[in-house]
Amino acid sequence: WKKVGKEGVITVEEGSGLQDELDVVEGMQFDRGYLSPYFINKPETGSIELESPFILLADKKISNIREMLPVLEAVAKAGKPLLIIAEDVEGEALATLVVNTMRGIVKVAAVKAPGFGDRRKAMLQDIATLTGGTVISEEIGLELEKTTLEDLGQAKRIVINKDTTIIIDGVGDEAAIQARVAQIRAQIEEATSDYDKEKLQERVAKLAGGVAVIKVGAATEVEMKE
Repeated sequence: WKKVGKEGVITVEEGSGLQDELDVVEGMQFDRGYLSPYFINKPETGSIELESPFILLADKKISNIREMLPVLEAVAKAGKPLLIIAEDVEGEALATLVVNTMRGIVKVAAVKAPGFGDRRKAMLQDIATLTGGTVISEEIGLELEKTTLEDLGQAKRIVINKDTTIIIDGVGDEAAIQARVAQIRAQIEEATSDYDKEKLQERVAKLAGGVAVIKVGAATEVEMKE
């Protein structure tokens, strides 16, 4: 607990040796789960695990799959999974992503972005900083149809269940993350309401808290699964 701070997150995964190991990495958890249970790829835990995924951050509702096709094709070619974090993913877009995932054409999961209104925009930017991605926002002239792999964030691993998403080891630049934290701390100083202060503090904790990954060691694979 000491290593990750009080807002830190602890996850457990299978190790490769006999000893238990503890890794503390850059990471973040937020309270949004998968948008469809059909994305689940770990039925034993009812969760989705994505290894070395790309992360698409969109400050909009996605309902038309056509605008996503160029980036989906690029991700499929790269052979990596994709997590979509957007205001919402619905209708035809969600259905098409589910079908493509079930057929194994491209491995996708989708979650709603945390927060609402301006806070959602800010938290998307926090996640972009953590993962080295760009928030696709029409307000600043960025369109989904023109999104390339360079715009996507990346992380070592992502775990999603019904209610939460954990991003483990984002590839964002450490200096950029620290600058973002400093910027939010400055906003805390200026905030007048306790509610605003509290919400800003939550964002600092999520960006600076980290994730502790406990790798459980065991003598045999059967013992490990238990």
